[in-house]
Amino acid sequence: MPDAQQGTARHLYLPAAVAAIGGLLFGFDTAVINGAIVFLKSQFGLNDSQTEIAASSLLLGCVVGASLAAFTSDRFGRKRVLLAAAALFTISSLGTALPRDLTQFVIARVIGGLAIGIASTLSPLYIAEISPARSRGLMVSLNQLAIVIGILLSYSVNYLLTGAGPSNWRWMRRRSVASWLSRLTAGATCRIGARALTIAPPIAPERPGAEGSSWI
Repeated sequence: MPDAQQGTARHLYLPAAVAAIGGLLFGFDTAVINGAIVFLKSQFGLNDSQTEIAASSLLLGCVVGASLAAFTSDRFGRKRVLLAAAALFTISSLGTALPRDLTQFVIARVIGGLAIGIASTLSPLYIAEISPARSRGLMVSLNQLAIVIGILLSYSVNYLLTGAGPSNWRWMRRRSVASWLSRLTAGATCRIGARALTIAPPIAPERPGAEGSSWI
Protein backbone atom coordinates (compact mmCIF):
# COMPACT_ATOMS: atom_id res chain seq x y z
CA MET A 1 0.00 0.00 0.00
CA PRO A 2 2.74 2.59 0.80
CA ASP A 3 4.39 1.81 -2.54
CA ALA A 4 1.07 2.29 -4.31
CA GLN A 5 0.52 5.64 -2.59
CA GLN A 6 4.04 6.75 -3.47
CA GLY A 7 3.46 5.76 -7.08
CA THR A 8 0.20 7.71 -7.16
CA ALA A 9 1.90 10.80 -5.75
CA ARG A 10 4.68 10.55 -8.32
CA HIS A 11 2.57 9.79 -11.37
CA LEU A 12 -0.59 11.80 -10.61
CA TYR A 13 -0.38 14.43 -7.88
CA LEU A 14 3.08 15.75 -8.71
CA PRO A 15 2.48 16.13 -12.48
CA ALA A 16 -0.97 17.64 -11.83
CA ALA A 17 0.41 20.15 -9.34
CA VAL A 18 3.19 21.24 -11.69
CA ALA A 19 0.78 21.49 -14.61
CA ALA A 20 -1.54 23.61 -12.47
CA ILE A 21 1.23 26.22 -12.17
CA GLY A 22 0.18 27.12 -15.70
CA GLY A 23 -3.18 28.15 -14.24
CA LEU A 24 -1.47 30.14 -11.50
CA LEU A 25 0.53 32.15 -14.02
CA PHE A 26 -2.56 32.49 -16.18
CA GLY A 27 -4.28 34.27 -13.30
CA PHE A 28 -1.21 36.25 -12.27
CA ASP A 29 -0.26 37.57 -15.70
CA THR A 30 -3.84 38.42 -16.59
CA ALA A 31 -4.52 40.43 -13.43
CA VAL A 32 -1.15 42.03 -12.64
CA ILE A 33 -1.61 44.68 -15.34
CA ASN A 34 -4.39 46.23 -13.24
CA GLY A 35 -1.90 47.54 -10.72
CA ALA A 36 0.94 48.19 -13.15
CA ILE A 37 -0.88 50.14 -15.85
CA VAL A 38 -1.18 53.39 -13.86
CA PHE A 39 2.56 53.58 -13.26
CA LEU A 40 3.36 52.38 -16.78
CA LYS A 41 1.21 55.15 -18.24
CA SER A 42 2.93 57.76 -16.09
CA GLN A 43 6.49 56.61 -16.82
CA PHE A 44 6.09 56.29 -20.59
CA GLY A 45 3.69 59.23 -20.95
CA LEU A 46 1.01 57.13 -22.67
CA ASN A 47 -2.24 58.58 -23.94
CA ASP A 48 -5.56 56.78 -23.49
CA SER A 49 -5.30 54.80 -26.75
CA GLN A 50 -1.75 53.66 -26.02
CA THR A 51 -2.77 52.65 -22.51
CA GLU A 52 -5.59 50.54 -23.91
CA ILE A 53 -3.20 48.87 -26.35
CA ALA A 54 -0.72 48.12 -23.55
CA ALA A 55 -3.43 46.52 -21.44
CA SER A 56 -5.32 44.60 -24.13
CA SER A 57 -2.42 43.34 -26.27
CA LEU A 58 -2.24 40.23 -24.08
CA LEU A 59 -5.59 39.07 -25.44
CA LEU A 60 -4.32 38.96 -29.01
CA GLY A 61 -1.69 36.46 -27.98
CA CYS A 62 -4.28 34.51 -25.98
CA VAL A 63 -6.43 34.02 -29.06
CA VAL A 64 -3.50 32.79 -31.13
CA GLY A 65 -2.11 30.58 -28.36
CA ALA A 66 -5.45 28.92 -27.64
CA SER A 67 -6.00 28.36 -31.38
CA LEU A 68 -2.62 26.66 -31.81
CA ALA A 69 -2.62 24.63 -28.59
CA ALA A 70 -4.67 21.67 -29.80
CA PHE A 71 -2.84 21.23 -33.10
CA THR A 72 0.65 21.61 -31.68
CA SER A 73 0.00 19.36 -28.68
CA ASP A 74 -1.39 16.61 -30.89
CA ARG A 75 1.67 16.81 -33.10
CA PHE A 76 4.44 17.35 -30.55
CA GLY A 77 2.88 16.12 -27.31
CA ARG A 78 1.38 17.87 -24.28
CA LYS A 79 4.61 17.95 -22.29
CA ARG A 80 6.72 19.56 -24.98
CA VAL A 81 4.14 22.24 -25.76
CA LEU A 82 3.61 23.10 -22.10
CA LEU A 83 7.36 23.33 -21.65
CA ALA A 84 7.42 25.74 -24.60
CA ALA A 85 4.67 27.75 -22.86
CA ALA A 86 6.87 27.92 -19.75
CA ALA A 87 9.69 29.36 -21.84
CA LEU A 88 7.30 31.88 -23.43
CA PHE A 89 6.09 32.95 -20.00
CA THR A 90 9.67 33.55 -18.88
CA ILE A 91 10.52 35.55 -22.02
CA SER A 92 7.35 37.61 -21.62
CA SER A 93 8.00 38.30 -17.95
CA LEU A 94 11.52 39.52 -18.67
CA GLY A 95 10.33 41.54 -21.65
CA THR A 96 7.56 43.31 -19.75
CA ALA A 97 9.85 44.02 -16.78
CA LEU A 98 12.61 45.61 -18.86
CA PRO A 99 11.02 47.44 -21.81
CA ARG A 100 12.45 50.70 -23.16
CA ASP A 101 9.27 51.77 -24.89
CA LEU A 102 5.65 50.83 -25.50
CA THR A 103 6.44 48.71 -28.56
CA GLN A 104 8.73 46.40 -26.60
CA PHE A 105 6.16 46.13 -23.82
CA VAL A 106 3.35 45.24 -26.24
CA ILE A 107 5.46 42.60 -28.00
CA ALA A 108 6.30 41.03 -24.64
CA ARG A 109 2.62 41.08 -23.66
CA VAL A 110 1.63 39.33 -26.90
CA ILE A 111 4.22 36.63 -26.19
CA GLY A 112 2.75 36.27 -22.70
CA GLY A 113 -0.68 35.95 -24.26
CA LEU A 114 0.55 33.08 -26.41
CA ALA A 115 1.70 31.30 -23.26
CA ILE A 116 -1.58 31.97 -21.48
CA GLY A 117 -3.59 30.68 -24.43
CA ILE A 118 -1.55 27.48 -24.50
CA ALA A 119 -1.58 26.97 -20.73
CA SER A 120 -5.29 27.70 -20.35
CA THR A 121 -6.06 24.99 -22.92
CA LEU A 122 -3.50 22.31 -22.16
CA SER A 123 -3.07 22.46 -18.38
CA PRO A 124 -6.61 21.30 -17.52
CA LEU A 125 -6.61 18.98 -20.53
CA TYR A 126 -3.43 17.23 -19.44
CA ILE A 127 -4.57 16.97 -15.82
CA ALA A 128 -7.84 15.39 -16.98
CA GLU A 129 -5.99 12.92 -19.19
CA ILE A 130 -3.67 11.65 -16.46
CA SER A 131 -6.38 11.46 -13.78
CA PRO A 132 -8.42 8.33 -13.11
CA ALA A 133 -12.18 8.71 -13.55
CA ARG A 134 -12.92 8.62 -9.82
CA SER A 135 -10.83 11.70 -9.08
CA ARG A 136 -10.79 13.54 -12.40
CA GLY A 137 -13.12 16.35 -11.30
CA LEU A 138 -11.08 16.98 -8.17
CA MET A 139 -7.77 17.01 -10.02
CA VAL A 140 -8.97 19.33 -12.80
CA SER A 141 -10.31 21.75 -10.19
CA LEU A 142 -6.69 22.28 -9.12
CA ASN A 143 -6.18 24.32 -12.26
CA GLN A 144 -9.15 26.58 -11.47
CA LEU A 145 -7.93 26.98 -7.90
CA ALA A 146 -4.48 27.91 -9.19
CA ILE A 147 -5.97 30.60 -11.48
CA VAL A 148 -7.76 32.25 -8.54
CA ILE A 149 -4.63 32.03 -6.39
CA GLY A 150 -2.65 33.66 -9.20
CA ILE A 151 -5.12 36.55 -9.35
CA LEU A 152 -4.95 36.97 -5.58
CA LEU A 153 -1.14 36.92 -5.66
CA SER A 154 -1.04 39.57 -8.38
CA TYR A 155 -3.27 41.90 -6.38
CA SER A 156 -1.21 41.28 -3.26
CA VAL A 157 2.05 42.02 -5.09
CA ASN A 158 0.54 45.16 -6.62
CA TYR A 159 -0.53 46.36 -3.17
CA LEU A 160 2.81 45.66 -1.53
CA LEU A 161 4.73 47.45 -4.29
CA THR A 162 2.50 50.51 -4.52
CA GLY A 163 4.94 52.67 -2.60
CA ALA A 164 8.10 51.33 -4.25
CA GLY A 165 8.51 54.25 -6.67
CA PRO A 166 7.54 55.02 -10.27
CA SER A 167 9.29 51.89 -11.59
CA ASN A 168 7.48 49.52 -9.24
CA TRP A 169 5.54 48.02 -12.17
CA ARG A 170 8.80 46.43 -13.33
CA TRP A 171 9.04 44.52 -10.06
CA MET A 172 5.44 43.42 -10.42
CA ARG A 173 6.47 41.68 -13.63
CA ARG A 174 9.66 40.24 -12.14
CA ARG A 175 7.58 38.24 -9.66
CA SER A 176 6.27 36.38 -12.68
CA VAL A 177 9.84 35.67 -13.81
CA ALA A 178 10.58 34.07 -10.44
CA SER A 179 7.45 31.94 -10.65
CA TRP A 180 8.29 30.53 -14.08
CA LEU A 181 11.93 29.95 -13.21
CA SER A 182 10.58 27.97 -10.26
CA ARG A 183 8.45 25.91 -12.66
CA LEU A 184 11.41 25.19 -14.91
CA THR A 185 13.48 24.23 -11.87
CA ALA A 186 10.68 21.96 -10.67
CA GLY A 187 10.67 20.32 -14.08
CA ALA A 188 14.38 19.63 -13.95
CA THR A 189 14.06 18.25 -10.42
CA CYS A 190 11.23 15.96 -11.46
CA ARG A 191 13.23 14.65 -14.39
CA ILE A 192 16.30 13.87 -12.29
CA GLY A 193 14.85 12.87 -8.93
CA ALA A 194 11.35 11.60 -9.66
CA ARG A 195 11.94 10.61 -13.29
CA ALA A 196 9.48 13.23 -14.51
CA LEU A 197 9.74 15.76 -17.28
CA THR A 198 8.29 19.12 -16.28
CA ILE A 199 4.68 17.99 -15.95
CA ALA A 200 4.72 14.21 -16.16
CA PRO A 201 7.08 11.27 -15.74
CA PRO A 202 8.73 9.97 -18.91
CA ILE A 203 6.88 6.67 -18.59
CA ALA A 204 3.63 8.57 -19.18
CA PRO A 205 2.65 8.91 -22.83
CA GLU A 206 2.67 12.32 -24.46
CA ARG A 207 -1.09 11.95 -24.76
CA PRO A 208 -2.27 9.84 -21.83
CA GLY A 209 -5.15 7.69 -22.96
CA ALA A 210 -3.85 7.43 -26.53
CA GLU A 211 -2.55 4.34 -28.18
CA GLY A 212 -4.21 1.91 -25.83
CA SER A 213 -3.05 3.58 -22.64
CA SER A 214 -5.00 2.71 -19.51
CA TRP A 215 -4.71 6.18 -17.98
CA ILE A 216 -8.38 6.96 -18.64
